[in-house]
Amino acid sequence: MESYIVRQPILDADQKSIGYEILYQEELSNADQSDANAANAIESFLSSMDSGKILDNKTAFLTFTRNLLVKNVPKIFSTQKLVIQIEDALIVNPLAHALIMKYKAKGYKIAVVDFEFAPRFFGVLDIVDYIKVNFADPSNTSVENIVKIGNSFNKTIIAYNVDTQEAYEKAVAYGCKYFQGAYVAEKMPSTVRKMNHMQGNFFMLMVAITKDEPDIDEIEEIISRDVTLTFSLLRLVNSAYFALKNRAKSVKQALVVLGLGQLKQWIYLLSFKQDDGSMPDELIKTSFLRANFAGELVEYASDMTISRSEAYLMGMFSTLGKLMGIPLEDALKELPIAQEIKDALLKHEGRSGLLYDVILSYEKADWKKMSSSAAELDIPLNIITQKYFECVEFVNTTWNGLMQANPNAVDDED
Repeated sequence: MESYIVRQPILDADQKSIGYEILYQEELSNADQSDANAANAIESFLSSMDSGKILDNKTAFLTFTRNLLVKNVPKIFSTQKLVIQIEDALIVNPLAHALIMKYKAKGYKIAVVDFEFAPRFFGVLDIVDYIKVNFADPSNTSVENIVKIGNSFNKTIIAYNVDTQEAYEKAVAYGCKYFQGAYVAEKMPSTVRKMNHMQGNFFMLMVAITKDEPDIDEIEEIISRDVTLTFSLLRLVNSAYFALKNRAKSVKQALVVLGLGQLKQWIYLLSFKQDDGSMPDELIKTSFLRANFAGELVEYASDMTISRSEAYLMGMFSTLGKLMGIPLEDALKELPIAQEIKDALLKHEGRSGLLYDVILSYEKADWKKMSSSAAELDIPLNIITQKYFECVEFVNTTWNGLMQANPNAVDDED
């Protein structure tokens, strides 16, 4: 059995992440042995990872089977960083119910998935902190009643499977506080300010720095003719993060300090991060994660006609339409990138399209489609989760380093 684990953000109305749900694959069987095998795999994997880096020090929402509870998997997380999710099967299981009460007494918060106001739920209602309501079918009239009654009991409501605008609008209208799903993960605030360099030098810079053999003189020229890019680069390398003895005063000096490897990772984040915080962190990090994930997986795929750097661009530019507030097709139209990448992003065509499908289906925890697409590319299934979490750790570390940079570093004279 292969173990697949992915995190999905849970966001508030301002697109700020309050935590991540950890979704995992287990055998589709009710046998205790299969459940125990899943528990062993999940416990082993989570124990081997630094959950602080994976979750970016936010709360984990994890659905527990009985065996996960019996094996004390919650102990991996502090009481402040875990919400124990439970479903019907645990509510009616006496042993599991006793374990849930024990964890609640220790200070863990409890969430009920697909809550219904039926007799079997009444025994746990007092200990429930969150109610997760399924918005896959927003036209279901019972959804509104569940949210209203949950709010009347002062429970925090999380709408999940919010994959369409209709679902999001209804979740907001019904009074849900938090949201999870494909639509909210890529939803942009209506007041985003676009930076001037996004339509011009930014694209040229991204292509230049992701070439297999980047030309440092070309990169210097592109950055030097754009005041916002130049300012962002100098602010970064002169920040406390790098602790330079002598401040970099030119683009060339800054590039030497940063190096092409870090430049490729940092400039994308710098370009989109707004001082007013209007750009949603999760969407920017999603593009960054997809870029790194695609770059890793393409190395294992057979018969690929795109390079690692092109795969990186494919993942990075997958959210470009959302970030620019225009259709992705329009955003890609003028970019000097391979037509195969454009076809993969817009039509899911070719082997590059299959690679893109692996990434998207993994994000959505669509394990069947992910496995099928990976198999067509001959990507070993046993490396996918490991590569995913390596990329998550890298993105979080890079992002946090960027946010720690001193914004006034280039304002003072020597």
